[in-house]
Amino acid sequence: MRETVIDTNQFQRIAKALADPRRFEILEVIAAGGEMCCGDVVACFPVAQSTVSHHLKELTDAGLIETRAEGQFKYLRARPEVLAEYVELLSRRVGVQQISRGKALASNKRNAKARKALKT
Repeated sequence: MRETVIDTNQFQRIAKALADPRRFEILEVIAAGGEMCCGDVVACFPVAQSTVSHHLKELTDAGLIETRAEGQFKYLRARPEVLAEYVELLSRRVGVQQISRGKALASNKRNAKARKALKT
């Protein structure tokens, strides 16, 4: 298993970036488009250019997209490797084992209540 390069601060920035529905939608559009000019991304959404720029900055700061300048244009592309690393780290931090353990605890509590109800 490879060592992750996402630190706690970046982990939280990614979570915050993905939590915003518009930002998530922007990431989806960029990922589907491969590489897109900023103007093309702005044209996909019924919000002000400054709003899209703000979301793009948050996605860039989180490491989910990267920009490349070519002349007066900026091009964006998703960084699926960062998202994959985030998902892997998230899975380790609150993964299947902990979820299964939580379900088992809840099930045990329900069973204990049912047994108690049967005794009375």
